[in-house]
Amino acid sequence: MYDYRPLTDDEIMSLEDNGCTAENWTTVNVADDFSPAYVSNVRFFGTVNLGVFERSIEVSNGFFMHSGVRNATLRDTTVGDNCLIENIGNYINNYTIGDECYIRNVSTIETTAEATYGEGNTISVLNEAGSGNVILFNGLTSNLAAFMVAHWGDEGFASAMRTLVRDNIAMRSADCGSIGNRVRIVNTTEITNTNISDNCEVNGACRLSDCTLAAGLDDSVFIGSGVICENSIITNGSSILNSAKIFNCFVGEACHITNGFTAESSLFFANSYMANGEACAAFCGPFSASHHKSTLLIGCMTSFYNAGSATNFSNHAYKMGPLHYGSLERGTKTASGSHTLLPANIGAFSVCIGKIANHPDTRPLPFSYVIGDGVSTYVVPGKNITTVGLFRDITKWPRRDVRLPASKKSVVNYDWLSPFTVGEVMKGRDLLAQMQEEQGQDAAEYMFNGCKISRKSLQRGLRLYNMAVEIFIGDVLASRDFGDQCVPQGADEWSDLAGLLLPSVEENRLAEKVKYGMLGSVCSLVDMFSAYNDRYPDYLWAYTESLMRRYLGTDSLTEDDFTALRERGAAARKAWLDEIRSDAEKEYRMGDIDRAVLDKFLSQLS
Repeated sequence: MYDYRPLTDDEIMSLEDNGCTAENWTTVNVADDFSPAYVSNVRFFGTVNLGVFERSIEVSNGFFMHSGVRNATLRDTTVGDNCLIENIGNYINNYTIGDECYIRNVSTIETTAEATYGEGNTISVLNEAGSGNVILFNGLTSNLAAFMVAHWGDEGFASAMRTLVRDNIAMRSADCGSIGNRVRIVNTTEITNTNISDNCEVNGACRLSDCTLAAGLDDSVFIGSGVICENSIITNGSSILNSAKIFNCFVGEACHITNGFTAESSLFFANSYMANGEACAAFCGPFSASHHKSTLLIGCMTSFYNAGSATNFSNHAYKMGPLHYGSLERGTKTASGSHTLLPANIGAFSVCIGKIANHPDTRPLPFSYVIGDGVSTYVVPGKNITTVGLFRDITKWPRRDVRLPASKKSVVNYDWLSPFTVGEVMKGRDLLAQMQEEQGQDAAEYMFNGCKISRKSLQRGLRLYNMAVEIFIGDVLASRDFGDQCVPQGADEWSDLAGLLLPSVEENRLAEKVKYGMLGSVCSLVDMFSAYNDRYPDYLWAYTESLMRRYLGTDSLTEDDFTALRERGAAARKAWLDEIRSDAEKEYRMGDIDRAVLDKFLSQLS
């Protein structure tokens, strides 16, 4: 910005000839090379600073108009160089506007006293009646939000976290709203108490109130027609379109919310897509998607998830068809007492499947189908391990990450078999074995918290769970040598912080550091998440060593054990691919796909 100078008498006369008026011309300041030729029909109140208007700017593809200010009312506002501002129906009040902005056909842009710009608001996710467990601020990531949710019940942690976030927000606090460089705001009714960073666009919105639009260096934020955003933060390549309405929300990293979707007190991270439906108190982690008008996401926590139609958590048995997008993957969690899982197919990375039917105490059986016939609810354990849908999901998610490298603030681990998922597989395997022992080897059906599992399904589930464990071990052994040293952590339980996989002991240790003030800033905390992700291979090896001992029932491992497990892993992977191939061929025989689609898919299996 300039050291602005007062207007000359000749400049004041020229402005008045152009239809301009001022409450006090002595508080209107301009850049040294300012020319009044492109300022007309403008009313000035308070302190106003104007840059130069030397060039034309592109207002549409191939359509250029000369910069300037026309038909507007400005109060306590700074306008940068080569902006085009015109047809402001009401006024622009208390804003700093950057260079080369295009602002046209807008009613009001204003910053009022005590504006928060959407930062510092505490919302409650997973429990819509709760007292709050996530603080919204520019800099929130999926990992940090999940970390808050997991530990907010500890008042010492919550108090320390509030301090860290408050200090982070204080670095950006200002009494004057800001609009960055090259921002476009057109055909919009109201923008109040909203900070807008470089390169963002607002086109046809109804209202932005107490919001922050925080774009990255090369990925803008776009707000489209009919949109209402209140007390919300939208960041890094995200877009809100087509009459979507969001209140008290965070939308981060290449998310897309459109077609009348309504959200309140919810979080959306890393490539999430929401259309038509509704969310309340929802934590939508990386790659969460909802496409249907009848879908309600409420009090849930999802990631790698595609919501189905006509129910809270239903889904389709996605196969190879071109219109399919995937299935419920890493998992869904529901708030205590909130919602039930209606009969549905539970897809690829599924770990936590919510509450089965009306049985709130149901333990998860990963990669399972839940099927209702109107009378009974059946569980088919591990069914999705050998489906086409699973294989497609394993390969598609990394390709669908459209975040720019500089904007990948949330850590996302794409391993479908990881210590986190394999830990759940082992629990499922042990649970099936326990049911078989307690209810009899020859039982026709096994009862599982009010649901039924057929003997055939139970036996197949045991086989599939063992297959998954052996594939996991074989893959890890293929990347490490026997005798490699590793960190001591990682052998036991693991956590999934909305994309970040790490040993639970490390997560709990980090929570203690926050609680006792051992981390000085939010940036330090986020750096710790990145450091844990960097150490993932070592943690992975520590877990795998422990798993191998448990799987073989031995206290020590020999070179022969490693050789045998490598061979079993290779055999399990071959059997797994054979079953996926069989599933694809079955779909072809049913007439659901063309031969060319089948052949293309089968070529990927090799």
